[in-house]
This record gives sequence, structure tokens and C-alpha cells, in this order.
Amino acid sequence: MLDHKPLDAPLPLDAPRIAVVGAGPVGLAFAVQAAQALPQAQIVLFDARPITATPPPDPRTLALNLGSIQHLSRLQAWEAVRAEAILEVSVSQSEPGRTDLRLRASELRQPLLGAVLGYADVLAPLAGAWLALEAAQLPAQTRRLRSAGGQKVAGHKMLADGRIELDAGVAEAFDLVVQAEGGLFAEQAGKPWRREYAQTAWVGQIRLGADWPRGLAVERFTRDGPLAVLPLPDDARGRRAALVWCTSPDEPAEALSLARLQALLPAAHRAATGIDGPLKAFPLGLNAETQLVQGRLVRIGNAAQTLHPVAGQGLNLGLRDAHQLVTALREGVERAADLDTALARFERRRRPDRLALLATTDGLARVFAGDSAALSLAREVGLRALQALPPLRSALARQLMFGWR
Repeated sequence: MLDHKPLDAPLPLDAPRIAVVGAGPVGLAFAVQAAQALPQAQIVLFDARPITATPPPDPRTLALNLGSIQHLSRLQAWEAVRAEAILEVSVSQSEPGRTDLRLRASELRQPLLGAVLGYADVLAPLAGAWLALEAAQLPAQTRRLRSAGGQKVAGHKMLADGRIELDAGVAEAFDLVVQAEGGLFAEQAGKPWRREYAQTAWVGQIRLGADWPRGLAVERFTRDGPLAVLPLPDDARGRRAALVWCTSPDEPAEALSLARLQALLPAAHRAATGIDGPLKAFPLGLNAETQLVQGRLVRIGNAAQTLHPVAGQGLNLGLRDAHQLVTALREGVERAADLDTALARFERRRRPDRLALLATTDGLARVFAGDSAALSLAREVGLRALQALPPLRSALARQLMFGWR
């Protein structure tokens, strides 16, 4: 627990020293935007691994919504990215004869709902943008942007003047520390809001036949948990998709066969032709902070909240955390506010979006995983209501695309 001591004087926001811990997509997005929006700030980016424009291969797949794509485009970290657009989403239960809810980009007059791509494909352009900003600085003695790759942050402590001292081999004090390194749910220390869903996500890739419509993503709610198929860009072997298959924790890997997968998919979309390699298992749960700001330590992304993968919103929420933190800091400079006032404004602004998405994903994870007749009926009523009421359906789609506005 942090020992919060009263500050001797508010810190002006004209030239703060900022540490960013974690050079994943959220940490890099914050660092790049902050470097552009806060030209007087000194920013040091820490990560346990070297920060390079060509990150090592990573099998993880990410789903970005339209708001995240627009944000990355503004950071000049999207144009060269290889991704597969999501044009339509099919949402249904696995019981026969159930409603097939459709969310379509065309109905919302948008070019796409989102896109699917590999983790390294998101990371590389952001790392390249940061390194380009760092390289474009004046000579070394005046540099305000610095990469500290290969330097793991072992801990931190609050100083009497409100600054935070980081232990990364050598103790160094900062006016603001942005913690963006969260890790996986199973590896995290418990946060105030924590729930284990008694589900395991099996993650990997599958092969698609030619009959699978371009741009179609499927979210199928089964008795054991949600099943998602997200289209990926073609490779040398043809059509492919990311698979997120949630089951009970005691489900053996050998039970996850192609035949079973095809049986769980809607009849109109059983064009899966193979499972690529072994699937990886990840225990699922909710683990979230009640507050993002503690003194001058701010947690964003997975360091602030880890969600159930239903609806694929974790990274999108983290990118909004990063964007709104920079916005609050920039407004603080323009209004001659102090750092603590800017952080308080950031906390207030993030609360509605965070709470709405935490409640949505937590509710979906629990309500759509039961196998009782009452729950099945409730799920069907909800899907039919969304299907029958276009304004309600559009509101849900826009929240998933852009967050709470």
C-alpha cells in the first residue's frame, strides 16, 4: 500500500519527469502521444526486454475496435499494419433455433467495426514511432526522451515531496509514474475487484474454407462459455482466423477437436477446416483496480484491469486509458494547472467508460455461461430485444466500437 504524504507544493505541468513502465501497446501508445503532446516533458520508457522496431514473434492475436484504429492512425502507427477488417459480427447461442443477432458496419455507416491482427503487428509500428521520436532529438546531453529497455523495474516508493522513486538497478525519481505492465490474469496479484470465472480460454488459430464470408466474426455462447472466431489476414496457406474457445477448467486439450468446434458453430458458418497446432490455455477472471490514480502513480491497461475476453475489449479499454491520460496532462499545461489536478480530472473522466465496460464484460461472462433453462430463456429474450430494436442494437455496437462517450 502506498504511503501518501502531503505534497509541499503543487507541481506545475510545464516540464514533468514521467516514467512509463511497460513497452507493450498501451505503454507505447501513451509514450508516443505524450512525447508529441507534451514537448517539455522528460519521458523514460522502461521494459524488461529491449525496445526495438522489430519485436520478437508473438502468437497472440488482438481485436481492435474502430476507435482504437482511429487513435493508432493519428499516432501514425496504423497505415502499414496488416490486419483483417471486421465488417459484421454474428452473436448467438449454441442451442438450435436461437436468434442470430447481427451487428453490421454498413448499418452504422462506418467502413468497419474493427480489425484483427497479430500482437507483434500492433507493437512494431508503435515501437518504431517511439524510437523515431527518440532518434530525432538534439544531441544526447539535451535529450528528453529515453528508452530503458532491458531494465526491469523491481519496485517503487513514494517520496515526501510526492515524487516516486523507481528501483530499476539504479534509483531514479519521477514526478509521474505510468504503470502499463500488467501481465496475465493468472500471474497477477489480487486487485480490489477480483472474480474467477471458473473458465479457461483456449487460444490459437484455425483454417477457414472459401465459404466463410469475408469480414465475418462469430461470437457463439455455449453452455461452457463463449466461443469466438475472428478473421485474420490470409497467409501463404490461405484463409485463417483466430480462435478463442472458453470451456470449463477441467476440459482436456484432446477434447477440443475440429468436429466438436464445427458442431458448436452456427450451421451457416461451419467452414472451419482445421485447427493450426496446439491451443494454449489461459485461466479467466476479472481483476481490476477501483481507482487508476494513487498519488502520482497511474495504472492503465492491464495494470489497471484484466477482463474476460468476451467481446475482445481489453486492449481497446487500455488504449482509451492512455489517450485520456495524455489529454488530461495536456489540458493541465494549457490551463496552468498542477499535476495532481490533472490526474484527478483523468480519474473522473475514465470512471464512466471503465465501469460500463467492466460491468458489461462481467455480466456477459456470467450470464452467458450457465446451462439452466431460465438463463437460456433470459439470454434469448435479450438477443431478440437487440435484434428487434435497431436503436438499442446501434447503441451497443457504438459502445463496443468507441467506448462510453
